[in-house]
Amino acid sequence: MKFSDLNLTTPYLELDSLFFDIVEPTPLKNPFLISTNQKAAELLGISKNLLDDESLVEILNGTKSLNGSKHFAMCYAGHQFGFFVERLGDGRAINLGKVNGVNLQVKGSGRTLYSRHGDGRAVLRSSIREYLMSEAMHGLGIETSRALAIIGSDTKVIRQEWEKGAIVLRLSPTWVRFGTFEYFHYEKEYAMVQKLADYVIDESFRDLKDKPECYLKMYEQIVKNTASTVAKWQAVGFNHGVMNTDNMSIDGRTIDYGPYAFLDDYDAEYICNHTDRKGRYSFKNQPNIAIWNLERLADALSSIIRPESSQKILKETFMKIYEDTYLNLMYKKIGLFNHDNNDKEYINTLLDALQNAKIDYTLFFRKLSLYNGDKNPLIDIATYPVALAKWLNSYDEKLKKETLSQKKREDNMLKINPKYILKNHIIQDAIEHAQAGDFSRVEELLFLAHNPFDEHHDLKHLCTTAPPNIKNIKLSCSS
Repeated sequence: MKFSDLNLTTPYLELDSLFFDIVEPTPLKNPFLISTNQKAAELLGISKNLLDDESLVEILNGTKSLNGSKHFAMCYAGHQFGFFVERLGDGRAINLGKVNGVNLQVKGSGRTLYSRHGDGRAVLRSSIREYLMSEAMHGLGIETSRALAIIGSDTKVIRQEWEKGAIVLRLSPTWVRFGTFEYFHYEKEYAMVQKLADYVIDESFRDLKDKPECYLKMYEQIVKNTASTVAKWQAVGFNHGVMNTDNMSIDGRTIDYGPYAFLDDYDAEYICNHTDRKGRYSFKNQPNIAIWNLERLADALSSIIRPESSQKILKETFMKIYEDTYLNLMYKKIGLFNHDNNDKEYINTLLDALQNAKIDYTLFFRKLSLYNGDKNPLIDIATYPVALAKWLNSYDEKLKKETLSQKKREDNMLKINPKYILKNHIIQDAIEHAQAGDFSRVEELLFLAHNPFDEHHDLKHLCTTAPPNIKNIKLSCSS
């Protein structure tokens, strides 16, 4: 099947008209294809090569529609940096419909009812960043939206300077957000809250349909999914950058890639979003912000779930799932399979050592995967190695208690410690080449996004640490 042969449905439009606005895309000028992602196409049941579909660019640009497609923007509210904004919505994203349990959405397609003072556009650099990072997170085993294709254009868009407009087609099992529930709760449209909950259960939690206390169980599953995803962020060193409630997916997956970053040198205090002046969304704060956001979701569900029940679920569930998931991942990252009650403190000691050492987070774990007792390869990549050397001494003692062979431990660790992470300086290089008309770096990074654990000896220049002057830089929300 070709992409252009898809037949979409639009179940979201069966909800009340308050939930959405029908809107037509505003096409870009002189659109052209930048990249396609055949792996994501498999989610839609597409077997034919996307590059052979002569209608692909037209569909992304909104000048041609898929069968059954209806274009609409979704309405939602949200807490942005802790302050409630009563109406936000898809200001530059337009939904096309659904197939194979996946919702298709084009981002950068023009103004909608919810654009407020925005232009409804996305620029080339932000579109490339979302396109690549959606796939990189998937390659790392983290729940995420996906990206099918990206087009560029001659349309001029003003940000800090004039840039070129682009559109990315992104995919997700749901685009409902915490903020969708917030909108109807704060509008006192409690019947709509229940209708939305029924829709979410049908779309994302089908096993709960018609079950007793299904809304409370839905909330419990949202808590679990969110806790698991954030734990994976922390283990891999990912900083989302803008965890507003309108950027939190109701099924717990990672969405809305804006000023994100993977850690360069390990820094628990790292803030990747230069708008975040107080560090609300710093790397170390992400678990606590997730809890805060889940509290806001509980507030928004209070007309259908007793507050004391949701509070109990949150208190008893989030930290248990988060810590179990995080510690299990960290055990695997350091190759320990015999656990004891002091291991949580042991992991914290390692993080303190990394903080003091000024050492590349990803590179450290990849080199640790090959550790054979020789500390020099690890000491050599640390700016201040004293605390790290002390931790490695304790690590030697831990390894003496392990029953796995060094080869087996190495194999296991190489499967969880990626060699290639799409850090900001690497993506920026691809963006600059793309802005000059060379999209080969985008294709190269898409390949690495799908294969981050393999060696790829011819690409080893892409796994080096960032130059000192751009380590742990901050980005804007338009990035």
